[in-house]
Amino acid sequence: MAASPSLPPDPHPAPEGTHSVIAIGHPGKQPRRIRWFLRLLGPSLISGAANDDPCAVGTSAQAGAGFGFQFLWTAPFTFPMMAATIFLCSKLGVVTGMGIAGIVRRHYPRWLLYGLLVGVLAANIVEAGADIGAIAASLGLLVPVPVIGITVAITVVILVIQAWGSYALLQKIFRWLTVALFSYIGAAVLAKPDVGQVLRASFRPSLHLEKSFLAMLVAIIGARLSPYVYFWQPNQFVEQKFVVHPAEGQDGSDDDRLRFAAYDVIFGMFFSNLIVYFIMLCTAATLFRAGDRDIESAYAAAQALRPLAGRAASLLFTVGLVGVGILAVPVLTTGPAYALAESFGWKHGLHRSPGHAPEFYAVIALSTCVALAIAFSGINPITALFWASVLMGLLAPPLMVILMLITNNRKIMGDRVNGVWINVLGWGTTAAIAVAAIGLMWSWFN
Repeated sequence: MAASPSLPPDPHPAPEGTHSVIAIGHPGKQPRRIRWFLRLLGPSLISGAANDDPCAVGTSAQAGAGFGFQFLWTAPFTFPMMAATIFLCSKLGVVTGMGIAGIVRRHYPRWLLYGLLVGVLAANIVEAGADIGAIAASLGLLVPVPVIGITVAITVVILVIQAWGSYALLQKIFRWLTVALFSYIGAAVLAKPDVGQVLRASFRPSLHLEKSFLAMLVAIIGARLSPYVYFWQPNQFVEQKFVVHPAEGQDGSDDDRLRFAAYDVIFGMFFSNLIVYFIMLCTAATLFRAGDRDIESAYAAAQALRPLAGRAASLLFTVGLVGVGILAVPVLTTGPAYALAESFGWKHGLHRSPGHAPEFYAVIALSTCVALAIAFSGINPITALFWASVLMGLLAPPLMVILMLITNNRKIMGDRVNGVWINVLGWGTTAAIAVAAIGLMWSWFN
């Protein structure tokens, strides 16, 4: 296979003292390769977990509470679409060394770039504010003290770690936060669902033409393919080029990186869909069965679970909500920073210190402050969640079209343009989210 297209050298190379994380190379012996792979797992695992943010948890909880087991099949259905999308984002970072904004800046009209920037800033910050509000509400179920101060403190600590902690430390924290999502599996088990019903609903799609059913289907597809990971994911593979562990070997070929990116994506997206599946299962087995079907948020679901599935299930559900919220907020606020930095040529990257990338970290800090203001402004959290979903749903189709055009452009990707099957999956996903966006707009007028 021919080499990837030549690109100008990084105008902002990583400063000396960059923190090491993993190697992308040829480990040699099989045990060493296994250790290498286990250390590699991270970008897509974190992206998948962040995609299950409180907004997505709320949507999944509403699906289970409102429709029982009818939407369980959507988890395996959306898995290949998510895997294709996130792999294409990873591939973009590996081959070009840039994210979507950087590529659009070099190869496409500026009006398109600025439109993307406005969309990602608005969508990410509003959703981060909604997630912070969900964290605050959920903490109220865990600790009998005023939660605003605790929520602000948690958010500030994460911001400080983003700015002054090592990239290795940040990755470890994010990985450990993904563990909180396993609590949803525990909550579902404690709910004691009917196994026969669950298996039938999981592998036999259920489709109805009622407006409420179609609206929920649109919401689920939109939540599973959140646009903010389009900006986060490619830059994580770019970051890794600057954090090679010297003991593990030299930087490997793009073929190696793409192969392991595929493994990472499959694992991360499987995990993400597995969690969503158990959230729907848990609320279907309890709230739907008890007739408590008007659940407006993940927080409301956690409250309603307590008398039906016991305090333990409610506690597990709440812990998962807090953990994924703490993980999702920095991912949401870092996405705009990557996009703006690439668009205006600023030094950027979480492997850099604030002194080496001041504009990049200023955007992260400002985005976090605006999100906190939205969370505690008195805006109804359901309204914030609604508008966050609307913005994400409308931004996803054009982003996906751009991603497909970029990864099929030989001037950008060289010989690593998409093959037949990834194009089938990619364009099929594009069509699905476009239909979801059209369905969302249709629901406003009917």
